[in-house]
Order: sequence, then structure tokens, then C-alpha cells
Amino acid sequence: MKKIFALLVVAVLFVACGDESSSSAPATDPGEESSSSVEKTTESSSSAKPASSEDKQSSSSAKEENSSSSVVKSSSSKKDESSSSEEVKQSSSSVVASSSSVVGESSSSEYKPYNHQKVFSSDSLLSGAYKEFTDERNGRKYYYLTINGEDKDGNPASVTVMAENLNIGIDVAGGEDQVDDSKIERYCYNDDTTNCDKYGGLYQWAEAMQLPSECNAKSCADQIKPNHRGICPEGWRLLTYDDFYIVVHADGNDAGVKGVRAMGFGGHNYSGYSLIGAGYNWGYKFRNLNETTYWFYPEEGSLDKPAALSGSQSNSSTGNALQSIYKTHGTSVRCVMVE
Repeated sequence: MKKIFALLVVAVLFVACGDESSSSAPATDPGEESSSSVEKTTESSSSAKPASSEDKQSSSSAKEENSSSSVVKSSSSKKDESSSSEEVKQSSSSVVASSSSVVGESSSSEYKPYNHQKVFSSDSLLSGAYKEFTDERNGRKYYYLTINGEDKDGNPASVTVMAENLNIGIDVAGGEDQVDDSKIERYCYNDDTTNCDKYGGLYQWAEAMQLPSECNAKSCADQIKPNHRGICPEGWRLLTYDDFYIVVHADGNDAGVKGVRAMGFGGHNYSGYSLIGAGYNWGYKFRNLNETTYWFYPEEGSLDKPAALSGSQSNSSTGNALQSIYKTHGTSVRCVMVE
């Protein structure tokens, strides 16, 4: 009986083995080798043998380990994120502190308007020679004075003139022309507006004259008027060579042009005119700040291309120069009261 039972068990096992062999997955069709890797992965997965009990336990154990590892990694990741978040917060706090520091520096070093009285001689200030005028167009105040002297014919003459360079207009970069005829345009030395505050603006000839910008490239002599106002305030006009002659030959000025220049510009300022080294824009390049200054007169000159008459001084000049320069250079402007 025991032998018969054993034989039956063997037979059952033999049949089971034969069934298992016949249920194995078929080989991949060679014609499907060009299919995408996603399709191959799906096919391979569907043809896999069912997992045995041991496999399932092993898989379950692996899942638990992976799950545990995932939890640990997740926890670690959260810690890292928390740490990263804390670092970001600290970094953000540092940036805010840095920004606050920058603002503090900017506030403490805020630009203070230039004190234009610095260039005047103390004698003139104490004697009350200087008065103040406000340009209603932009609210800027200018010191001015009346200078008594003699004209080119040796006759007594006087001129009431600004003791500072004019500063008005919309900023234009030094490498560009002043071509917008609908508004006053200016250069500030080195494109720095604080230089306009201290030294005044720099203007091409047509701009200073308030003539069409095309006058920088052609003659517009017929448009120059007596007492030509240009960009000066109402009631004022552009300085002429005759005006400057009176300034140089002011009463009590025995130093010539040195008596016209400010004390910080190689002069004595005996006349009170207070000329400073405003530099200039020559060929679209700023040059010689505190060393030289140019200004246009309302009069055309003669060169190989359109030019205008100009005065100039350096911190070592000994004469009153009158020359022609190109109209496209940027120079200072002084205004004289119309009387």
C-alpha cells in the first residue's frame, strides 16, 4: 500500500514538471527588435514566470527594506531640505543685511550740492558785489555781478554778467550730437550730472544759440540777432567778445586774464568773474577738466568746415585768445543781462 502511494506521488510530480516546462515564455520575435525599449520592457514583464511563495516573501522583504530605506532617505531628504531652507533663510537674511548696509552707505554719502561761493573772492563777497538770480525754467539760482571797466576803444563801460556757467537742459551722452530742436540739451562732463552742478553744462554751438541743429553743419550767420538770447534765461543774452574784453579790463584788475580766473584755476579773480576749468567736449570726448575751458561767442568763424568764434582759458593762459573751433564741440555758456 505504501509502495502504491509512493508511485502515485511520483506520477503526479512527473505530470506537474511536464506542465511547467510547457508553460515557459516564448522567444522574442526577431521582427520586433526594432520596437521601442518601452515596448520590450512591457513584453518582457508580461512573459515573466509567476513568483513562487519564496519569491513573494523575498519580494515582500525587499519591499519592506526598500520602503524602510525610502523612509530613511525621505527623512534625510527632509532634513537636507530643512537645512537647505535654513541656509537660504540665512543667506536671504545676509542679503537683506547687506542691502541695508548699502542703503546706509548711500544715505551717508549722499551728494551735496556744490557751494558756488567757493570760487568767489572773499573781498567781493564781503562788499556785496554778488547778487542772486533764479532761472524760472528750472528753479536754479545763479550769482551775478556788475563789472565796471573799459571797452576796446578805451572808454568806460560796464557789463552785468553771471559769475557761473549756465546749467540747463536734458542730458545727452557725450558721444552724441544735440539734435532735438524741441528742447534744450546739455552734456555733463564724463556724463556725470554732478559735474553739471559744479561746472555747468556743455553745449554745441547751435544748441547754445537755440538755432536748428543743422546750423552746426552749415552757415546760419543770417539768423544771429543783436543781443542774441540763445539758451539764456529771459532778460539775458549770450556773452560776446566785447563783453569779455570789459571783464578782462575791469577796474582794479592789474593781472589781465589771471584776474578773471578763479583762485582755484590759476587766477586771482580780481574782476569777480570767477572763471573755472570746466573742461569741454572735443570731438565727442571730454577733455581737460580743471585745466582748460572754452565758450562759444554768437558769431561764426572760418575753418575747413562750419565753425564759430570761441574764447578759451587754461590754468596758465596769459592772453585773451579768440579763435575758430568746430561748432560740434561742447563748451560752456555765460549769460549777460540785457540792459
